Amino acid sequence: MKICVTSTGDHLDSAADPRFGRCAYFIIVDSETLEFKSIPNPNLEASGGAGTQSAQLVANEGADAVLTGNVGPNAYQTLAALKIKVFTGASGTVRQAIDDFKTGKLKEMLGPSVAGHFGIERGGR
Repeated sequence: MKICVTSTGDHLDSAADPRFGRCAYFIIVDSETLEFKSIPNPNLEASGGAGTQSAQLVANEGADAVLTGNVGPNAYQTLAALKIKVFTGASGTVRQAIDDFKTGKLKEMLGPSVAGHFGIERGGR
C-alpha cells in the first residue's frame, strides 16, 4: 500500500507534520518495504487552495492513504472524492506514524478534523 505521511523533513526519521495542505514535505512510503520518496510541498506558502492542491499532488503520486495530524475541509473533500483514506493523529516520526497506522492506532476520518485555513500562520508574514 502506498501511504503519504506529512512531514517536517525529507526522511523517515523526520517529525510528522501536524498540517496537511501546508506541511513541509510529503513522504510517499510503501508500507511493506518502507521504500520512500520525499516531495517538498509546493503549496506551503500558497495564498489559498493549499489543501486542494496538496490533495491532488498526493493523488498524482498514487497514494492510497494519508497520515497526518489534521486535515481541513477542502483537503478532506478532495481526498475523499479521489478515494484516498485519511488518518489523523500522526505524531512522532514518519516511521512511527507508519507503525501506528499498521497497528491501528490512527483514526480514519469521515470528515475534516479542523476548520479551513488551519495551517496558515497568523501575523508576521
